[in-house]
Amino acid sequence: MSFDDVVELAKRRGFFWPSFMIYGGSSGFYDYGPLGTLLKDNIINIWKREYAKEGAIFLDTPVISPADVFRASGHLEKFSDIAVKCSKCGTPYKLESLLKSLGITEIVKTVDEAAAILEKYDVKCPKCGEKLRNPYDFNLMFRIGTNDLYLRPETAQGIFINFKNLYNYARNAMPIIVCQVGKGFRNEISPRQALIRMREFSQAEVEVFYLDGDDFPVPESHADLSLLRNTGELQKVKVSEAFKSGIIGNRVMAYFLNKTYDILLKLGFKQDRIRAREHDPGERAHYSSETWDFEYLMDGDWIEIVGVSDRGTYDLGRHQQFSGENFQIDGKTPKVIEPSYGVDRILLTVMDSSYYKRDNGYKVLRLDPHIAPVHLAVFPLQKKDDLDRIARGLFDRIRSVDPFVFYDDGGNIGRRYARQDEIGTPYCVTIDYQSKEDGTVTIRERDSTSQVRISMDELIERAKYFPDSFTELFKH
Repeated sequence: MSFDDVVELAKRRGFFWPSFMIYGGSSGFYDYGPLGTLLKDNIINIWKREYAKEGAIFLDTPVISPADVFRASGHLEKFSDIAVKCSKCGTPYKLESLLKSLGITEIVKTVDEAAAILEKYDVKCPKCGEKLRNPYDFNLMFRIGTNDLYLRPETAQGIFINFKNLYNYARNAMPIIVCQVGKGFRNEISPRQALIRMREFSQAEVEVFYLDGDDFPVPESHADLSLLRNTGELQKVKVSEAFKSGIIGNRVMAYFLNKTYDILLKLGFKQDRIRAREHDPGERAHYSSETWDFEYLMDGDWIEIVGVSDRGTYDLGRHQQFSGENFQIDGKTPKVIEPSYGVDRILLTVMDSSYYKRDNGYKVLRLDPHIAPVHLAVFPLQKKDDLDRIARGLFDRIRSVDPFVFYDDGGNIGRRYARQDEIGTPYCVTIDYQSKEDGTVTIRERDSTSQVRISMDELIERAKYFPDSFTELFKH
């Protein structure tokens, strides 16, 4: 299975692995290794650049907040999942995930409805076969000791409570696009699927504050998107057309759905494995009047990677009510559209999307060069005849203009290519005997495996403008 192969590769090659393993591990926590840390940074940097183009401003707020914040936001009251615990083996289950795994599609909103569903379908524990009964609400918030403090379950609230500061910073001009990337924490009932369901995770969230009448253009859509309506209808259409036909609720929602789709395509996702699914009214979060999830198809299952929600005036209105601060502008409370990106899920699904095996069985990550952890690998053809000395000198020269390079002289050249293909390195540079004669090197492109020969000086110049300058070499 592709998912298992990707997780195995990630652990072996240093992208990510379970945390605390020398003490037996702890479910829901993962460490990023050397390559995963760089890949994650590159994904976040593309996200930042794309929103900076929109005039976004950036924020960094604490991961710990007083209870008053989450009392106002509704999280202390409503941020929960329905769970059920096996009375025989003690295994806890998130009811939604359990029912989905059993092919039960009914939406459960209350504990009473959950009890009826468990009885109706005679649901049994997948581990031991005991009947599952007595569901309960499980709050997902992490409380810190006996203090009235909580770890944040999302980065959004830190943005909302700073609205007046942000409005002043923006010189009292609307709309305002505010971005924050950071850690979130959720006391998941049953963490699973590696980076998919974690207790500590990374989010990249955007809060778009606007007033009715603020000018957002109809999005310029360049690619069709599969839209799954909450009626069950699947349509393949440009976001701009979906807005014009009334499928998408408002212009601001359409604009940032389109923006999100563009970012996912830039990260290298394939169109046929991405869709936007409209939430059923009973499925939406307590603050949302319209929600679309961007989902990725992995091993036959659709995984949410970005949620785009219309939060309306809910958050600013609640914080105004509970804090006494006036968040209105000219007597009106700003509305909010929120694209929320799950960074860990995106990283895992980007790896899954780019993973394949060559005919010879070698594994490859076809990562977009813009997010590849290593840009270039430098090899001497052999560790003799001065080739290794020349290769080391060239490696040092490249590293002075692009530090994300790797040197490898271990094993035969084919094995070295294979190792770099497996971690997604887009280009490999080889110093051979001709290099000694005329100062040229070969550059091998990962996906086509084709090679071109250029001078070392040209290589250094192109390394300054990675990756576009290398893409030009292999256009033909």
